[in-house]
Amino acid sequence: MIAFLPFLVVALALLGAVHWYVWRRLVRDVTAAGGPARRVGTAVVVALPLLSVAALASGRAGAPFLFQQVVAWPGFLWLAVLLYLVLALAVGEAVRPLLSRWLARRAAAAPAAAPVTVTAPVTAPVPVPERTAEPGTKAEGEPESKVEPEAESKAGAVVERPVAPEVSRRLFVARVVGGAAAAAAAGTVANGAYGVLRGPKVKRVTVPLAKLPRAAHGYRIAVVSDIHLGPILGRAHSQRIVDAINATQPDLIAVVGDLVDGTVENLGPAAEPLARLRARHGSFFVTGNHEYFSGADAWVDHVRELGMRPLRNERLEIPAGFDLAGVDDVAGESEGQGPDFARALGDRDRSRAAVLLAHQPVVIDDAVAHGVDLQLSGHTHGGQLWPGNLLAELANPTVAGLERYGDTQLYVSRGAGAWGPPVRVGAPSDITVVQLASKQA
Repeated sequence: MIAFLPFLVVALALLGAVHWYVWRRLVRDVTAAGGPARRVGTAVVVALPLLSVAALASGRAGAPFLFQQVVAWPGFLWLAVLLYLVLALAVGEAVRPLLSRWLARRAAAAPAAAPVTVTAPVTAPVPVPERTAEPGTKAEGEPESKVEPEAESKAGAVVERPVAPEVSRRLFVARVVGGAAAAAAAGTVANGAYGVLRGPKVKRVTVPLAKLPRAAHGYRIAVVSDIHLGPILGRAHSQRIVDAINATQPDLIAVVGDLVDGTVENLGPAAEPLARLRARHGSFFVTGNHEYFSGADAWVDHVRELGMRPLRNERLEIPAGFDLAGVDDVAGESEGQGPDFARALGDRDRSRAAVLLAHQPVVIDDAVAHGVDLQLSGHTHGGQLWPGNLLAELANPTVAGLERYGDTQLYVSRGAGAWGPPVRVGAPSDITVVQLASKQA
């Protein structure tokens, strides 16, 4: 915990700085000081990050599941909106001076505007009582009464009020840039959320394997990873995935980790539709890192009750003529588990083709060393929120799709759900039907 403290301090400082920037551009720069709009905007910018922190921490802290559900939607969605708000506002910083100059040139080229006039109300002269001449003073020639200068009639007088064009232009630019940034962020997140809630699309990939027998040519494995059942994605999400997989009529189903973000007690009902997965040679499961945040052993027992077979550092022979192996996720090492390639693959017949289920692509080197022909993985989400793919590339050998490493091929699914914000941008969710091809066919 002590080692984690500096990271936490830096993260909170960064979060605070980003929110100050958003408040400055979307609240302070576009509202009147002390006005109700500024007070409301400030309250919103303070409340939303608190909800985000609550959404991130409530599950790990063991908060009631209902509380997790209440804070998850606004808290996680705000994180996605914040990302694209900051990106849009950063672009706006470049647009802002260009728009100001264009408006200034346009104003200079336009005819002078008529002055702003105010016609004062008609006021009657105020008479002053007649003064009696003091002894020794000359009163001749003085009027009977007169109007004091300060009470002179101002009927029809023109009062010119100075206008500050620079201030007006600055406010106009701030509102245009801020409004455009807010609209772009909201539209991007709304579209990305629709993509997740609609459900994953089915992709099809053909993978030739040199050692695959002719009898297994065309064998279809439905690969699904990163379903992430949790406070947001629940039973309806599971049902959409089951319907999509069963419609492909696969020979085998591989659930490659990160099934859940929560306990069996809270999410068991959400996972129930998975019991209706259907494939000729069954459904198989390996753990992901999020299972170890949620009680991996309990979930392994539960998926077995749902009809899936967990592969925990083990291997079996598929009747079609190849080996299927699965290893625990590397996150299990903190609990004395983790992947054991020697146990899963050490004594196998290497003349047979081998397909490995492993949640994280980073174990590809071990797969190559043990003669695996094809590794099926997930974990990356394809980056989930652009430009997150650039960060994912730093931590993973392959972010999405099929690549070759020596004699081993690695296929990485973008996943069927989403972690944190139920939003995907530039990385649509997928279920992949991997069709194996024999070179002998």
